[in-house]
Amino acid sequence: MALSAAVEAFYAGTIAPLAGDGRPSAIAKRRVAGPVALGPLGLAGDEQADRVRHGGADQALQLYPSGHYARLAGCFPEAAAVLVPGRLGENLSADIEEGAVCIGDVFALGTARLQVSRPRKPCWKIDVRCGTEGVAARIAEAGWTGWYFRVLQPGQAVAGDALHLLERAADPLTLAELHAVLAAHRPPL
Repeated sequence: MALSAAVEAFYAGTIAPLAGDGRPSAIAKRRVAGPVALGPLGLAGDEQADRVRHGGADQALQLYPSGHYARLAGCFPEAAAVLVPGRLGENLSADIEEGAVCIGDVFALGTARLQVSRPRKPCWKIDVRCGTEGVAARIAEAGWTGWYFRVLQPGQAVAGDALHLLERAADPLTLAELHAVLAAHRPPL
């Protein structure tokens, strides 16, 4: 159960009109320097405009794997310049992917304890944010979704701290396996 990945950066954003669209959103995040506070509702200073689909105790923090950006840039070369960590509204980025992470996994990060709660469901704001149609659909199709954490124990962390796996369920299901099950063709009844 030795799974560990350094957090490359933390990101937070405030609600503002979405560029090119005008609707309120907090997908535009900025890199946060220094120690960050991780609480039951997420990263201190981070906001969510749509509290039904983002935020709350079960979606307190969003991680997007940093390695997915190069894959996306390969699929959308016209958007490659903007496909960089932090662009898709995540709160933290790390070099860890859905095939290594299971629903319910508990990680230590700094003095906080986080639990993987669910995969992210990409939305239309990603296409607007990237200025390219089809990015969100490709993310969903490929299963490059990232995931949400709930905060089990509030604490502090800094970029460079590692996510260390502490606990895994006896019968684990990776996020990649979950994606495959959800995407599988189901014959008509």
